[in-house]
Amino acid sequence: MEYIEFTNEFGGCIEYIDSLKKVLNIATKRELEAPAYFSVIFVDEEKIHKLNLEYRGIDRVTDVITFALEDEKDMPTLPYRLLGDIYICIPRAKEQAIEYGHSFERELCFLAVHGFLHLLGYDHMEKEEEQEMFRRQEEILNEANIKR
Repeated sequence: MEYIEFTNEFGGCIEYIDSLKKVLNIATKRELEAPAYFSVIFVDEEKIHKLNLEYRGIDRVTDVITFALEDEKDMPTLPYRLLGDIYICIPRAKEQAIEYGHSFERELCFLAVHGFLHLLGYDHMEKEEEQEMFRRQEEILNEANIKR
């Protein structure tokens, strides 16, 4: 059992929630053995810029930021995994969809899966890590029929 909470702090209408649910459900079935809870929060450029500066020391807008709760040392033992939060900047996602020449739906789903994998500890700092993470992302997106 997975529980995904969507929160709209962006203010506008968020399209493709059904696609996001589908792709994240596929991701959880592929990547998790235990039940898990996590949230996806949609924000504007100001909010994600503030988070990026405050928590990463990077003074610019970004597309997605994750806060993995399992990184915390004092996490209680629960009958499910409490993964954390994925913040997605809607205006940045729309810009990147245009920039990369694919749909907003594809970009939004990509960012959600990318953030989800970060919650599980995947990273892309080293070449091998990047290849593994991006391979998993593409497999999940393809299974959900989210194409470029």
